[in-house]
Amino acid sequence: MHENTIPCRPAANDIRLRKLLDDTLTAPHWPQGFVMRAFEHRDAQALHALLEEVFDDGADGPFDEWWQRIAGDAEFDPALCFLAIDGKGLLAGAALCWTSGFVKDLAVHPESRGQGLGEALMRQVFLTFRERGATHVDLKTNIVKNTAAFRLYERLGMIPVDWEG
Repeated sequence: MHENTIPCRPAANDIRLRKLLDDTLTAPHWPQGFVMRAFEHRDAQALHALLEEVFDDGADGPFDEWWQRIAGDAEFDPALCFLAIDGKGLLAGAALCWTSGFVKDLAVHPESRGQGLGEALMRQVFLTFRERGATHVDLKTNIVKNTAAFRLYERLGMIPVDWEG
């Protein structure tokens, strides 16, 4: 089963959001000192460390198990993993997406928050999927535990949809 499918009931306060990929999309604005680049295999450990830092829930497990699950998933495409790199060359944020148009993870390092990286990453996701012919992008978030992200998604025009899509 892919991690983007909902196996049973969502957790309390979880919500599925959708962005329609119409002609109103705007290009990302990368904050000064940050650049976006595509994922490379050598980035896997840094990505895992960022996800552990940001989500701090242990759900991903040890690196080797996590990477085997991610790289072995039929929906994983390295071209759909967008990395925000800071001026020191360190991973400051990432958007890991599945080929089905689902944002599996959006993470911005605590030291890099409040500068617009999350918004820039999401705008990059939207444009990339539209270029691939998708009509929408979905994600799951928790409106209580992740209020800042939820507000970002609302500002970006994402709307609630049924869990079944």
